[in-house]
Amino acid sequence: MISVDELRIDYGNFCAVEDLSFSVAEGEVFGLIGPNGAGKTSTMRALVGLLTPTYGAIQIAGFDIREEPQAVGQVLGFMPDFPPVYEDLLVWEFLDLFAASYFIPKPRRSSEIIHRLDQVGLTEKTNSLVGSLSRGMRQRLMLAKTLLPEPEVLLLDEPASGMDPHGRAQMKQVIRDFASDGGTVLVSSHILSEMDEFCTSIGIMQRGKMIVSGMVDDIAAKVLGQAIIEIEIVSGVDLLKKVLAERRIAPESNVSKRQFAIPFDGDDNAASDLLAELVKAGVRVSSFTRKRESLEDVFLQIGAKELS
Repeated sequence: MISVDELRIDYGNFCAVEDLSFSVAEGEVFGLIGPNGAGKTSTMRALVGLLTPTYGAIQIAGFDIREEPQAVGQVLGFMPDFPPVYEDLLVWEFLDLFAASYFIPKPRRSSEIIHRLDQVGLTEKTNSLVGSLSRGMRQRLMLAKTLLPEPEVLLLDEPASGMDPHGRAQMKQVIRDFASDGGTVLVSSHILSEMDEFCTSIGIMQRGKMIVSGMVDDIAAKVLGQAIIEIEIVSGVDLLKKVLAERRIAPESNVSKRQFAIPFDGDDNAASDLLAELVKAGVRVSSFTRKRESLEDVFLQIGAKELS
């Protein structure tokens, strides 16, 4: 749904984005991560057609951003950081204005506005002035506006900025639901702990270059090494050790007589098979957790170095 190939963006003699290539498939939530000055904002602006790249190709839902900008506009929803708002309108009037600009038939507008306000948790602010809303509430209002035309692709730049915990929780749920319905999401944010909860894939940028991109678990394994499974049992220590020995798995640590941490290379299905084998062997398992490293751990480990 999103394809970027050898994108370069120059500002005079300064190269903000250099030979950037990545793709985001249907149903994915892709997190674009990097420090200030990494080139994230320039990349986002190029993706929505607000900035003309020096060279490179961008396709959104199969449409070329340069050759078919109108077609891209019909499938793309963009929510910028610090979006402008009309402060002298009521919340429902603000959304009604954009619903009309999206050519949503007038008989449908009221129900669409009610639905989107409920979706982002702003129903109680329907008749409030936009100018009276907090920063976080304005972000939620802009998310509702972005969802009005039912886009196929969402580009969100720092969508959780200024939101309270309740607002962030609703925003994350909206993103999850959008992706589960087959939509494609690209999120740029500094709040790695937030992105860790809904991103299925990530791209880490440094100084205009993509250092690494791919599925979250694959990158974590590449950067941080083997995953760890934490097992707590009620009984059956010898049986557990026998199963692990047959699989040539050596416990990394024995936290206590009932708790074990083991290195594990397999995916979720393989972890499920291991658990089933332990139970079948007679091990009474009280806790079985595949520890997943956070995006912050991955980002800090990479630092400013490229992976070999």
